[in-house]
Amino acid sequence: MRPALKAGLLPVWRDRYSLQIGIDSRRAVALEGLGSAAAVISLLDGSRDQAAVIATAQACGVPAATASRVLSLLAVAGVLDDFPAQLHRSMPDELRARLAPELATASLAYQDGDGGARTLARRRDAFVRVHGASRTGANIATVLAASGVGRVACTDPAPAEPADLAPAGLIRADLGEPRGEAASRAVRRAAPEAKTNDFGAVPDLAILTDPYPSPDLVSALMRDRVPHLMVRAAEAIGVVGPLVTPKRSACLRCVDLRKADADPAWPKILAQATCARFRPQACDIVLAAMTATLAAAQALAFIDGVVVPVAVNGTLEVELPDWQWRRRTWSAHAACSCRARSTGN
Repeated sequence: MRPALKAGLLPVWRDRYSLQIGIDSRRAVALEGLGSAAAVISLLDGSRDQAAVIATAQACGVPAATASRVLSLLAVAGVLDDFPAQLHRSMPDELRARLAPELATASLAYQDGDGGARTLARRRDAFVRVHGASRTGANIATVLAASGVGRVACTDPAPAEPADLAPAGLIRADLGEPRGEAASRAVRRAAPEAKTNDFGAVPDLAILTDPYPSPDLVSALMRDRVPHLMVRAAEAIGVVGPLVTPKRSACLRCVDLRKADADPAWPKILAQATCARFRPQACDIVLAAMTATLAAAQALAFIDGVVVPVAVNGTLEVELPDWQWRRRTWSAHAACSCRARSTGN
């Protein structure tokens, strides 16, 4: 083990003998009576294995037993990582520096003890296909790629229009070009190492950003058992979810059947909305960015595989102008052919 203090936690003194690791009480831990043994903390940069840390601490006047005790306390408190030296050596300096916040965040959020290495490995191996590359879809793609997702492909042949442009997506030079190709360029600007080519392989996750996607597309995803996340930003409302895991959670048709239970006219309304072309969309830059960011977060939660994304069996919804996100539960519908287990949460 090459012990390293978790990146992103700042050591601060509470008094002459007590050291606090981290600032916010939800992450911070404190070691009392530390005194001169605090010298051990300065050695935890991942450059030494445990034996070398203890030996160096001894040379600084800290007894071996004391140094070992400090390391044990830090490990039990969850603020110590096994520094992923091999991962760091495998990345160019610029990429390592750019992904350092991702590694630090994963290490703190998931408490995995490997400096975020497992999380980054899962992201680098993942393939996400984004259907629809307007300002919301392109934003999702760039955020995922910048977060370390290895392959992000965008599918959208429609020409880019001025309303598609956004700070984290398409730019003026893309006007008139196919939106899918323009989004791929945006991905490469955000993460040059990310792959954007799509050879028709089955993705680990599909993200649908058209407000009302093609039934044929949805049927194909269900048939091939491709997990997919629905994202909609229109009518000054942002909706993220549900995240469908075929045969295991409520699908998009389950949601439509629930809506039809509440409003018998919903199937007729849905049919018209699916065929219509909305221009302009009531989705301003801030709503598009918020919806895209939350969608990317749910996608990463799925890829990282540590927690069940809250968009499974549910939608996260924001209605302007209050900007308050709320979760709405959708359970599997008994009449749906998906035969998912009804596990509303």
